[in-house]
Formats: sequence, C-alpha cells, structure tokens
Amino acid sequence: MIGPRPAGDPSVTSTATPPTPRRAVRRPKRIWRRLVIGIGVFALVIGIGGAAAFWKLNGNIASAALDKKDHVVKDDTPKGATNILFIGSDSRKLKSKGYGNELGQRSDALMLVHFAKDNKRVEAVQIPRDTLTTLPACKNTGSGAFPGGANLMINSALAGGPACSVRAVEALSNVHIDHFVQLDFDGFASMVNALGGVNVCLDKPMVDPDAKLNLPAGEQHINGKNALALARTRHAVGDGSDIGRLGHQQVVMSSIISRARSAGVLTRPDRLFRFLNALTSSITVDKGISSISKLTGLAKRARAVPDSKIRFITMPNGTAPTDPNRVVKTADADVLFAAIAKDHEVPVESEDAQSTTPKTPVKVLNAAGTQGLASSAQVALVKEGYVVSGVETAQKTSAKTRIFVDSTPEALKTAKALNKKFGFKAQIVVQPSGMTGVWLIVGSDRVSAGFEPVTPDAIKATTRTASGSLCT
Repeated sequence: MIGPRPAGDPSVTSTATPPTPRRAVRRPKRIWRRLVIGIGVFALVIGIGGAAAFWKLNGNIASAALDKKDHVVKDDTPKGATNILFIGSDSRKLKSKGYGNELGQRSDALMLVHFAKDNKRVEAVQIPRDTLTTLPACKNTGSGAFPGGANLMINSALAGGPACSVRAVEALSNVHIDHFVQLDFDGFASMVNALGGVNVCLDKPMVDPDAKLNLPAGEQHINGKNALALARTRHAVGDGSDIGRLGHQQVVMSSIISRARSAGVLTRPDRLFRFLNALTSSITVDKGISSISKLTGLAKRARAVPDSKIRFITMPNGTAPTDPNRVVKTADADVLFAAIAKDHEVPVESEDAQSTTPKTPVKVLNAAGTQGLASSAQVALVKEGYVVSGVETAQKTSAKTRIFVDSTPEALKTAKALNKKFGFKAQIVVQPSGMTGVWLIVGSDRVSAGFEPVTPDAIKATTRTASGSLCT
C-alpha cells in the first residue's frame, strides 16, 4: 500500500511588534511595603527576640522515626520531586471537647501531597479513611506493633504509629513517601484561630449536634472550632459517608492556604508567629524535617507554587464489594498514583465528564522497514481506546513518523490526540481527497522510541484548586 503524498509546506510570515514602553517604577509603594515589613520584623525582634522565637518554635516540634526499613516502595522518585504524607489524627487525648467519643488513635484524614520538580505544581490526594485495602505489618515504634491484614480500613494503620501509616499508603499507592506530618485536632483549630479565622461558603446550612456544628448557608467567616467541625462532620453531609465530607475539607484547606499566604498574615509578625507557634506545637514529623529550617524549606516550595497549581484531588474510588459502607480504589486511582510516582501531571475531569478519546479510525502503515513495528503500534493504540482500521506496509521507508488526515475536524482532533498521547511530534498533513480517516505512517524514529504513552488519560475525580472560588 502506498501512503498519500504530503501536502506542501505552507509559507510562514511574521510581523515585528514594537516594544512596549516600560512603565514607570512605583518607588513610593515599594518603599512603603519595605517599611511595613521592616517595622514588623523589628517588632518581632523587640517583642519576642529573634533567637528566642527560633528556639521556641524549633523546640515545639515533636519527631518520630521513619527509617529505610519502614518503606515498602523503592525510592525512585524523580530528583527534585517530594512526596509527603499528611495525617490528621483523631486521638481523643485532646484539650478540646465535642469531637466524638471514639477511643484509640485513627487517621481521620490522610493526604498524599506531591511537590513537583521545580515547584511547578502541588497535588494533594485525599485518601478516604474508609478505604479497604491490605495493610502491611509494622514493628513497634512506640505505639505498639501492628499486625496488618487483608480487607482492613486504611485509617487503622495509625494504631502502629505514623511510620505505619506511611507503609499503608505506600502499599496502596505504590508511591514512595519521603516524609510525614501528623497534626492533631487541637492544632488544626489553633492554627485557624491564629490566622484570625478563615472564609468559607456553604451551599446549604450545615448542622451536626455531635460535632457542635451549626452554620448557615452562604459565604461567612468562621473560627477554628467551626472550621474543624466543618472539615470533620459526616452527619451533616449527604449520606453521612466519609466521601461526602471530603469536598468540604477541600474548601477548608483552600481557605487556610489563601489566608496563610495573604498580606494580612505575612506582614503581621505577631499573627505569623502565633500561626507558626500553633503549627509547630501540634505536629509530629519524621526526623528528616524535624527543624524550623527544614520546614521553612518546604514552606518556601509551597509559596513558590501559584494557587492555581495547588490541586486537591479525592482519590478515585468505588463501593467495596465486601461492604457497601466502605470504598476501594479504582483503576483511575492507579493512573493518578502512577503519574505522581513519575512526577507527571495528570489531567482531571469532573466525575460526570464524557470520554475524550477520539474515535476516528486509524490506519497504521509501517514505513520504518522494521518488521512488526506497525503491529506494536496497533496494540498500543487499541490499549488506549483508539479504533485501528488496519495494519499495512508502506511502499517507501521514512525516517520520521507522520500523520495524514482527511478534511474532517474529527480526524484532525484524533491526529492531535495521537501526537499528545504518544509524544510522536509528527507532522500532521491534511489530505482534502483520496483518503478517509487517519493514517499513521510509522517512521524509523519509533524503532527505539517505541509506543509507550507519555500523557495519561484524564481521570474522573472530585477536585478543586486553591484558587477556586469559595462558592464553587
């Protein structure tokens, strides 16, 4: 079979754009900002003492071991990327009252946070505490040995300490976790109060007598107690499941990030110190980040990421076969975790979105002169949901892969999707007549490159960015 001849290259024209005049530097405003920050720093030094503040915050931090033998996944995280497990503990040994009457320690919230290389983005994956999975056994690290077992809720691993939760999440996700941060409930409420409260927006009133929660609908400013109750309530949300409340946790966390990064906190040393004091007094971290300098480094990384690139994602899940009141991870969750392990960004669709895989048939022609290459391409395309109309051998060999399409928008969409999915970087040639559908002319550049997808399919999950509107 002879492939169609490519159309001629279009000519390229360009026009020069005159440079935009530089705007005048607004020195007075910049000087004013520096003055405010300088006065704040001076007040901090005089009122607290720089060294005293540092040692106080540093002394607040509790730490626990996380050894190499505590991991179940090999450390092959791409250089520059970091994975941290955030654990919200529901230990009932608290000063505050009204958070429930369960005994023992469970992870009321689990969030796998991925800092991408070069601080391009942050993905925070919420893992439902009702997730059933096989938990690995853990040695006694001060909290007692944990036997592990099959078909157990993932939140029970914290009974063996935070390192045991790390093992559990690694086993579930196949993602190596570098560090953990465990935060108790009192600390959460104190942090919100130190920020002066946060803004939230509710689409309906939230009432839960067990959590002492009674909030009206609409946008409002809430204190730490109400923020914690809103993040934890199950009875006031949907069917009372753990999944139903994760959306409100996303709202609360987004509001905390926005407030903590606002000028009202960063230029107020007194408020900033109260926030840091509440934070460091309420966390337990692994020894690898158990100092102000190390935690400051993580904070700087988070600060460098735009709010629009901080994304909260609920782990894709489905009803557990053995218990309708529990959930298990789905294939989409595996796609999500695999992307995090490789430091790849994963496109996320809303849960009701339709499939985006183009359906225009693709004919594969082997122009590489290497036997079996077109068949390998066919297997890869079919696996990713593409329709392959046939496999043939091109009359002439080609060094580069090219894609020919008919004049329909659907064919062009399919060609662009192929380029993106497999990283072909192929020239797309439109043939107004003489062919139908899409023809993939496989060149010798794919002999060594192969057909491994470089862009995963969009997964369906509940998601929210830190820059999202409160009432979204």
